[in-house]
Amino acid sequence: MPLNVSPLWIRTKFLTELNKEGVLILKGIDSKLSKNLPLDLQKLRCSFPCTKIAAPIQELGDRFARRMWIEGPYIALHLRLEKDVWVRTGCLTGLGPEYDDIIRKIRESRPRLLTGRLNMTYTQRRLAGLCPLNALEVARLLKALGAPRTARVYRAGGEPFGGAKALQALMGEFPNVVTKEMLAREGELSPYVNRPSAMAALDYIVSLSSDVFLPSHGGNMGRAMQPDKREMIAFFEDASISEAEFRSIMRKLHSRYQGQPEKRTNKRSTRDVIAYPVPECMCRHSNRPLLRS
Repeated sequence: MPLNVSPLWIRTKFLTELNKEGVLILKGIDSKLSKNLPLDLQKLRCSFPCTKIAAPIQELGDRFARRMWIEGPYIALHLRLEKDVWVRTGCLTGLGPEYDDIIRKIRESRPRLLTGRLNMTYTQRRLAGLCPLNALEVARLLKALGAPRTARVYRAGGEPFGGAKALQALMGEFPNVVTKEMLAREGELSPYVNRPSAMAALDYIVSLSSDVFLPSHGGNMGRAMQPDKREMIAFFEDASISEAEFRSIMRKLHSRYQGQPEKRTNKRSTRDVIAYPVPECMCRHSNRPLLRS
């Protein structure tokens, strides 16, 4: 399915087949038909209290969050460094030729895994902000935004491609990194080890309880503070910039990207209403004082 197609395009393309078969399953439309529903229908998607995580998972996630909070405030990072992320994004790991060659070979053998913008080179993707931040870049960004070396960091996400080497730069700057596996007591994670969605839900709960949440690359958890990767990359590459200048630039770049709600305007109507809930999913309140009985 092409990117950014309209409902009219989909209707024209599939109407004959729909009339013939009665029902069609449209794969790969990425919620295109649901992003611009009428207001009364869009509001039905905003009933957040009705969407709940299963009680056993919620309880375990809350326990993990309490264990993090025992030692005080913490930062949550969602690091998208898994092998499939590098394959699907068309990006390189930054871990050296050995690892990059593995990713290239997988991508060449299974080209359908590459998601969108097939005509772009790795360099073009990186400069466009389409690549995940690696551990070194995340560490530099955290330092620039004021995180101290002693900060406690919860690392959400799966096993990074490259193992310990992929995390070396982050661990060198922030040695107090914790995962759900480290927080879990014997047997607590056993029911969920083969259930990726449950493991992701645990990460979500602990991240939601953090003081600062930072995703390295979009995804379902990249809905809060999002790094402005397109603007950042040029400064990462510029060796002439001092660390003091780099810190100042990063803070200015991200002053507008700290989880504030953004309105879904006509120009941005293709944005998901769950990620951008204003105005459909926000209630209007008058300035009148509350009536008391």
